Amino acid sequence: MANFRNGPTVRSGFFPDNMHFKLLCKDKASSARRGIIETDHGSIQTPVFMPVGTVGAVKGLHVKDLKEELGAQIILGNTYHLYLRPGLEVLESAGGLHSFNSWDRPILTDSGGYQIFSLAHRRKIKEEGVTFQSHIDGSRHLFTPEKVIDIQRIIGGDIIMALDECPPYPCEKSYVASSLEITNRWLKRCFDHFHSTGPVYGHHQSLFPIVQGGVHHDLRKKSAEEVSLYEADGNAIGGLSVGEPPEMMYEITALVCGILPANKPRYLMGVGTPVNLLECIALGIDMFDCVMPTRNGRNGMLFTRKGIMNMKNEKWKNDHTALDEDGHSFVDLTYSKAFVRHLFVSSEMLGPMIATIHNLGFYFSLMEEARQHIENDDFYTWKEMMVNQLQNRL
Repeated sequence: MANFRNGPTVRSGFFPDNMHFKLLCKDKASSARRGIIETDHGSIQTPVFMPVGTVGAVKGLHVKDLKEELGAQIILGNTYHLYLRPGLEVLESAGGLHSFNSWDRPILTDSGGYQIFSLAHRRKIKEEGVTFQSHIDGSRHLFTPEKVIDIQRIIGGDIIMALDECPPYPCEKSYVASSLEITNRWLKRCFDHFHSTGPVYGHHQSLFPIVQGGVHHDLRKKSAEEVSLYEADGNAIGGLSVGEPPEMMYEITALVCGILPANKPRYLMGVGTPVNLLECIALGIDMFDCVMPTRNGRNGMLFTRKGIMNMKNEKWKNDHTALDEDGHSFVDLTYSKAFVRHLFVSSEMLGPMIATIHNLGFYFSLMEEARQHIENDDFYTWKEMMVNQLQNRL
């Protein structure tokens, strides 16, 4: 088990080179970019959507599904949840999350900062860090910036995140300003500790700082300028898609992308719908994650290029056509709409599994198309056409 006073034990003297980001081309009519991120666990073609595996697994899917059927390039793990269960001793004895869950491609871990937002009734923020009350057994745990780095060293993600506070929306500007100050102080402590420790399993880890500041332009500008001072391999934008109108999210994203270094990947955390993704790619975002395709899929919502389908609707009861004629994954042409509706209304677990595969297949296909249209330099025209279609209700 790690000794947090001294940091986790480094098992190898090998310190790899930094993660590399190569910008391949841009769209002339927008700020969309096409690039590639090189990590020790493989390359990531950008723009990229990253499925969320909160406890180390994308719900309902095998690694084979993710790799061979869907072609997922990178998945996420949640530091807070993995810390509580299975716990660091199990993860370290397994050799890190890559070995534990048999995923040999890149992994990104968050810092637990989102739990400061989502578990507001179970936490207390102070200068030292955040005290959480476990949602599992009520036990109390302190996350400091240093401890969060140590935890993520043990989990072993290729990309790890600095501890931050994600203010709610709406929120008084005075609170957001105070929150940003503590986030900036935590950020320095994260980087100081990151540079005083090394990877546990021999592969390089990249620490991304997170831009905060709510919906206030001056605070976002201040945060983005502060974050840009760090010699980080990439940068993240947090605190959006927390209830603010989409137009406001786009305004803030555009502002921040105009400040963050152009030669480093930009990660917009927790976003979002297919429309959100396309609009934010046009603003210069390279990386996305969101629970929407998996969580909404488990509840019967399917995303398609023609619009959104609710698979519990009566209208699909006798529709024996393919689930999705465009065929973004094997389930689309294998199963009918009527059959998948039957699975949902019967509470058969295969229904959510099929919907999850479909939605992730669609998201990955959308990102692949976006990359191709950026290369063809017609991304903006294609994006405008797709946005109109994607908002339909079928």
